[in-house]
Amino acid sequence: MKFYLVDDDKNIRKILKLIIEERGIGEVIGSYGNPEDALEDLSVINADIVIVDLLMPNIDGITFIKKASEINKNLIFVMISQVSSKDMISDAYENGIEFYIQKPINSVEVESVLKKVKDSLTLKRTIATVQNLFNTNLNFNDSSSSQSEKKWLPKLKTVLQKLGIIGEIGSKDIITLIEYIIEKNQDIENITLHDLCYKFTDNPKSMEQRIRRAANTGMINLANLGIEDYSNDVFLEYSTNLYNFEQVRKEMDYIRGKSSKHGNVKIRNFLNSLVLYIQS
Repeated sequence: MKFYLVDDDKNIRKILKLIIEERGIGEVIGSYGNPEDALEDLSVINADIVIVDLLMPNIDGITFIKKASEINKNLIFVMISQVSSKDMISDAYENGIEFYIQKPINSVEVESVLKKVKDSLTLKRTIATVQNLFNTNLNFNDSSSSQSEKKWLPKLKTVLQKLGIIGEIGSKDIITLIEYIIEKNQDIENITLHDLCYKFTDNPKSMEQRIRRAANTGMINLANLGIEDYSNDVFLEYSTNLYNFEQVRKEMDYIRGKSSKHGNVKIRNFLNSLVLYIQS
């Protein structure tokens, strides 16, 4: 994984480079203290993850992210700052950062967060690859799915438990659908949730509602975790790997009373992400 560092403090850049490379997280392919020069750099090099300071001269971190995203829409951003204001941190998330690290730098926290970022990006690329394989109608060996059942089922139950929905009736329906998708190598991009549920019940609407209710409850639980603590491991792990972070943020705004609209869960995307996550 290729990292790029943007911070006007040279010592911070040195510390981050040391952590990233000595702990095997990735390779630092460039760094700059001047955000304007960094933008020029990012237009000609192929970085994966950019670590950027929030408060910099000339261009602040949020403005930098907006400009850098125009250069390369695939860049992932991690922000570092001494700022502890929840409103400012929320604003940073709203403008495209993946994770937030608070100064002073803690090497253990940096390593933990950057590994999560790396894993999240790897998972997203895996999802894209698998979807391409499905779109070209490639089939996988059914026996390999059945052999891996003992591996994915406990992991799935753990995920549902951490989301706080293992006790929901819909969680049993989710497990049923996930088992079918894995065993049959079902491409859920080309089937509606209603039709998928119809394979197991004469009342697919009720099953569909239970699944939607459980998935939505999981997102609400994540949003509450994020409000309490942006660095919560479950929040960091699942808000991007299983849900759309923008929708989780909308739910956070609703809970705070800043918006009248709930976040939305696209169930097929949720199930697809869940399948890939528990098999990774």
